Amino acid sequence: MPPPKRKGPSRSGPNRGPSRGSPPHRGGPPQRFAPPPRPPEPEQGKAKEEAIELDGVITAVLAGTMFRVKLRNATGHEVLAHISGKMRKKFIRLVIGDAVKIEMSPYDMDKARIVYRIG
Repeated sequence: MPPPKRKGPSRSGPNRGPSRGSPPHRGGPPQRFAPPPRPPEPEQGKAKEEAIELDGVITAVLAGTMFRVKLRNATGHEVLAHISGKMRKKFIRLVIGDAVKIEMSPYDMDKARIVYRIG
């Protein structure tokens, strides 16, 4: 009389066959997904908008390391400016009357970042 058939997975060790629903093991490290393709490099014709560098004089010191800076151009436009991170790191102090170099975004001409103290 033949032995009764077992129901369920085989318990014969690590070399047992693949279980239902899983792909067969081919050896080696587990498969990983390929990284997504990199976006194309920007063309030389399309340059990122650069910051506009201007000179100005501090006219007011405001709360939260903010300053009112009057630009040294014909219009005398005043902007709201904050100190750049490197100036904060080096503890550069600014007072009324200091000449500074600022960077402005071409998109918002009312705000700026102070990047250098001239004197």
